[in-house]
Amino acid sequence: MRKMHKFGLAAGLSVALLAACGDNAEENNNAAGNDNADNAAEENNGAENNAADNDADNNEEASGADYGEDLDYTITGIDAGAGIMSAAEDALEVYDLGDWDISASSDAAMTQALGDAFENEEPVIVTGWTPHWKFSEYDLKFLDDPEGVFGEAEDIHTFVREDLESDMPEAYQVLDNFQWSEDDMGEIMVSIQEGMDEEEAAREWIDANEDLVAEWTDGVDEVDGEQIDLVFVAWDSEIASTNMIALVLEDLGYEVSMDPLEANFMFQAVADGQADAMVAAWLPLTHDHLVEDYGDSMEDLGANLEGARTGLVVPEYMDIDSIEDLQ
Repeated sequence: MRKMHKFGLAAGLSVALLAACGDNAEENNNAAGNDNADNAAEENNGAENNAADNDADNNEEASGADYGEDLDYTITGIDAGAGIMSAAEDALEVYDLGDWDISASSDAAMTQALGDAFENEEPVIVTGWTPHWKFSEYDLKFLDDPEGVFGEAEDIHTFVREDLESDMPEAYQVLDNFQWSEDDMGEIMVSIQEGMDEEEAAREWIDANEDLVAEWTDGVDEVDGEQIDLVFVAWDSEIASTNMIALVLEDLGYEVSMDPLEANFMFQAVADGQADAMVAAWLPLTHDHLVEDYGDSMEDLGANLEGARTGLVVPEYMDIDSIEDLQ
């Protein structure tokens, strides 16, 4: 508006000069008017460019800073003892995200936060991993991690107590043979998420994959009611895998118990011989610190699933692509 007032005043003065001075004044006025018009146009263009630059800056800030305010600078995590939580804390330091915090909760609380956000298309950032049913339920993406804080893809390992091979050679052989894919696990997880009972979902998968299960049990003798104790961390992925392998062992004649524990107690139980086995150890990142504490007192049978991934996860509708954008 100030530019328009300035231009209007110059035009009014030119009209007055025209009336007083005749043709020469008209020529001078035209020149002055043209100069003023050029100046006004130049100033308007400059203002538009500045506005465009400001809009670009604001949009850039919206990808990170504004999300921080919307989320109270909080990332929703899972149980505090999980390695992914330690990695997330490291990410805050590596990426200089001093304003942000990681809120410990649980797998169920984390997925509830996702569901609530999607219902209203609101921003949310969670610690996440694959395989997990949430990637089938929601349109999600991992934030890029250029500093490699969360490492490369992980594998899920089977651990058994010492002497299991001599005490229960049949179970040991099945657990040693057990290996499946992310898609296999995902089928059970999705069925459970859609409302199917955990054991029923595992049984449905076994019935549909008899050839693969037969590879695990090939040459293994049946037993007569021997007791075997499995432990697991109560993540959706491990609920799926433990229920499934428990049914495979039951089909061989074992009496199987399953106990959900926090990760540190899960490792401790197998190391102390209070439990016989677990199929839920994420390496080399998530549970590495627990392997350091308890690994010498148990046996690692290797990966039962390869190519798992961990990191920070957001909905696709959020205009953010990298952990760096949170700065």
